[in-house]
Order: sequence, then structure tokens, then C-alpha cells
Amino acid sequence: MSKKRLESKSIETLKKEFNRLPGIGPKTAQRLTYHIIKIPQEEAKRLAEAIVIVKEKVRYCKICYNISEEEICAICSDENRDESILCIVQEPNNLFTIENTHEFNGSYHVLLGALSPLLGMGPDDIKIKELLVRIQEGKIKEVIIATNPNIEGEATAAYLTKLLKPLGIKVFRIAFGVPVGADLDYVDEATMARALEGRRES
Repeated sequence: MSKKRLESKSIETLKKEFNRLPGIGPKTAQRLTYHIIKIPQEEAKRLAEAIVIVKEKVRYCKICYNISEEEICAICSDENRDESILCIVQEPNNLFTIENTHEFNGSYHVLLGALSPLLGMGPDDIKIKELLVRIQEGKIKEVIIATNPNIEGEATAAYLTKLLKPLGIKVFRIAFGVPVGADLDYVDEATMARALEGRRES
């Protein structure tokens, strides 16, 4: 005798979709699913519409690969930014963490990932070629590598240092204040500010 399905197919499908999101485990996926069921239909529609609009309107900046609704993001189009200093981050949310410190007035380059042989992520899978094209333009004199201080982030930082040093550019790595193994998304602004101030040359 086959076991009866306890939850409808639509509920199971929504739980699976939530579970696919980063940081969302089965229990959180279940809580979110049942929260959606409880809220008014109009509220659920607003949430669904917001997701669709973001997917339709938001793109990557064609210069730095930050997220933007325009071809060039607000940071790259700001003439008051110092184009001679470039901060390299893994993801757009890392960029916002640094921006919230109000300690950095240079430009950015978002890699959209990190080197990870286990996940099949090599140099061609992140925005390294695009980084080299920007550096060849000659405006950048100093680079700050602000990848996450975990295995993938450190491997990416070491690879970039080896790549950029021969080009005659000063290469720094953020270090002070950021614990090893941490994710930059969870580092507070004060800690990030100290990390930028205490950067060391690679």
C-alpha cells in the first residue's frame, strides 16, 4: 500500500525552490513556505512581482560587474572616485559591505565568484580576463584584493597576486580585523574599515 502524500505538490515544489536558495535549509524552507500560505494574496503577489522585476531590470555593470539597472553602475559613473585604486571583490554584496564603511573612494572589480577546483571554477569562469583588460588601460596603480578569507578566497587572492605583481602594480590584501574562514557578508562595517586600513602588500 503506497503512502499518502501529506503535503500538496505545490507546497512541496515551493519548499524545494526555497531550499535551493543559499543559506536556506529544509526547516527554513518549510517556515517560509507556510508563511507564504498565511499571508494575504496581494502580499504574495507583490513578492512574486518584485522577484520578476529584479530579474527583468537588474544587470551587471559593463565596467566593474556590480549590479545595476543601468549599463554603467553609479560607482563607475561617479567622476569623484579615484580610478587609480581598484578593490577586487568576489560578489556585488561584498562591494556593498565595503561601501558601507565610507572608508574607500576608489573603484571596484567584481569577480562574480572565486577559484574552486572542487566546484569546477577556474580562472575562465570568473571575471579575471576582464580585470586584466581594465589594468591594461593604465589608469590603475594600486589593487586591493578583498576576497573572502576562506580557502577559495585565499586561493583567488594568491592567483591574482601572482598575475598582477609582474605588471608593476602595488597589490594589497585586506587582513587586519577579518577572521580567517569568515564570509565578508557577515563582517560588520567597523571591522571592514579596520581591514581596509590595515591592508598589507601581497
